[in-house]
Order: sequence, then C-alpha cells, then structure tokens
Amino acid sequence: MAEGAKKKARPVRKPTPARPRRRKAAPRSTPLGLGIRSILVPIDFSQHSKNALKYAIPLAEKFGASLHLIYVVEPTIYPADLGFGQVVLPGVEEELRDKGEGELQLLIEREIGGRVKADATVRTGNPHQEILKEADEKGVDMIVVATHGHSGVEHMLFGSTADRIVRRSKIPVLTVRPAEGLPAE
Repeated sequence: MAEGAKKKARPVRKPTPARPRRRKAAPRSTPLGLGIRSILVPIDFSQHSKNALKYAIPLAEKFGASLHLIYVVEPTIYPADLGFGQVVLPGVEEELRDKGEGELQLLIEREIGGRVKADATVRTGNPHQEILKEADEKGVDMIVVATHGHSGVEHMLFGSTADRIVRRSKIPVLTVRPAEGLPAE
C-alpha cells in the first residue's frame, strides 16, 4: 500500500461469551421432565389388576411418585318380585367396601411395602366414572390400568372399563395387557 493511503478500518468483533442456556425447571427432577408425581392404579383384585400394579410400582420408584390404589364397588341391585321394581341392598355394598379396604391395605403391605408412598380408596358407583373422578380429585398425573383381554362378543356386550378410561381421561393412561399364561377374564 502506498504511504499516505488510508486504510479502511474494519470494526473488530469481539467474541460474545457463551451464555449457559437456562432451562425451565421441571416440577421435580424426573426422567424426560415428565413431572409424574402420583399414579392411580385401579384394582379389582383380579390377577390382571395385580399385574398392572407390578408395572406401576417401579414406574413410581423411577419418578419418585406416590401410588393411589382404587377399588370401586358397583351398586348391588336385585330385581324384585311382585312388581316393586329394583331393590338395593345396602348391607351387601357396605360389606364389599369394608372387605375392599382391608384387601387394599394388605396389597399395599405385601406388594409395595415401603418402596414408595401409597394410599388406597374405595368408592361406590360405575367403575370408569369413579376412577376418573378419583384421578381428577387427587390430581394424579397418570393412570395405570389393566386390560382383561375380552374380545369379540364378550367385549361388545360388556365393553371395557380400561377402554372407557382411555377414551375419557384427561391425563395419560398406561394400559397393561394380560400377562402370558394368564387366561383372559
């Protein structure tokens, strides 16, 4: 370059220091940030529902979640003779509720022990409706429910509590299919 010629000054860019990205904190330190704090497990004391509980326990351990077990007593209605209409026998329902509460506590002691926090509820009514109400009232983050393997005409006639829960739930539902070797009920 010739002396006297002016150099055009280029602006000097200073490297910007790398800023650590801030992540939104998950409600808890959980895998994938899913924030699962509580899981509802419907129990009807069949081997299928106990199998679903066996899936739910390690899931709750992994997420540090609590388990809520629910047993639903369907109203016992008997058709009456002599044209009086249907008769409800409240004593039978109360007995089923008491027995259900005891069996749920035994299930918690035997299967869960102290691995995770767990509690149980017994409700009376239509199973899928009561399960969804319980999920809403308890504010659970997930439902783990067993399917019973009904198919064909039996499924068409009776439907499936698990299907109804999946279709109507506002939260994720994990369905557990019958284990190998267990007969469909």
